[in-house]
Amino acid sequence: MLGSTLSFGFMALAIRYATAYVPTQEVAFFRNAFGLLALLPMLLRPGRAPLKTQQLPRYFMRSAIGLASMLCAFWALGHLPMAQAVSLSYSTPLFVTIAAVLWLGETVRVRRWAAVIIGFIGVLVIVRPGTGSFSAGSLVAVAAAVLSSVVAIQIKQLTRVDSADTVVFYTYVFWVPLSLIPALFVWQWPSGIAWLWLALTGVLGTLGQLLWTRALRLGEVSALTPISFMQLPLVSVMAWLLFDEVLDRWTVIGALIILGSNAYIAHREAVLARRAKSEAASAAAKPGE
Repeated sequence: MLGSTLSFGFMALAIRYATAYVPTQEVAFFRNAFGLLALLPMLLRPGRAPLKTQQLPRYFMRSAIGLASMLCAFWALGHLPMAQAVSLSYSTPLFVTIAAVLWLGETVRVRRWAAVIIGFIGVLVIVRPGTGSFSAGSLVAVAAAVLSSVVAIQIKQLTRVDSADTVVFYTYVFWVPLSLIPALFVWQWPSGIAWLWLALTGVLGTLGQLLWTRALRLGEVSALTPISFMQLPLVSVMAWLLFDEVLDRWTVIGALIILGSNAYIAHREAVLARRAKSEAASAAAKPGE
């Protein structure tokens, strides 16, 4: 999880540098193109089972919504203070909780609802609507989090049938042509060091995803989630050193509220998962049942 967090943190920096050379739409395209190239040797190596699926329409929808989220997130990283953009991205689990209730019919009890409400207070602290410090651009980062929560629910549905590698592979297969379409309207050929930053967005993004999925396979979400929060101080320090960005105290306060809310939600989900597993094991152990 720490490796994944570092990968995503440095990917955010690469995105910031890349957007100084080419438009956001083009950064998204090259992030997906280089990401797919980095992924192919692993997924298509000899001896692997064919990546078959019967859910192509669902993959198209997942990829289209994911691309919209990516464009919003990349724009935020390129135009907002980086600490603010990353802090607002951590609101995704709050929206996932709501989407799980509305979309999947999951039951969320009082304590988790309280954590979600507290988390949204943290979002308001960062965005500060109605004040002189309010920036409409911050709503783009919030939109990225909302769309990302929808993607998380779609991935949960897809992995009920297909393997994680299959989901990642077909996501990239759709992402590359879909992201090319908006990029063509603003196309500028990269030159010089821009190619390095664009390649790094793809390689680091793919590496972060692969490490993240394997971390969740090896450990519990409640134990791993706090490690992922290390991305915020990493990005904040690098933005201060490289871009002279000063960390706003309201961003710090709001981020701490959001991260605390996320940590509690992850903890409750882990507790409920263990309880359900224990109850299932007890029921299986009873004779005649």
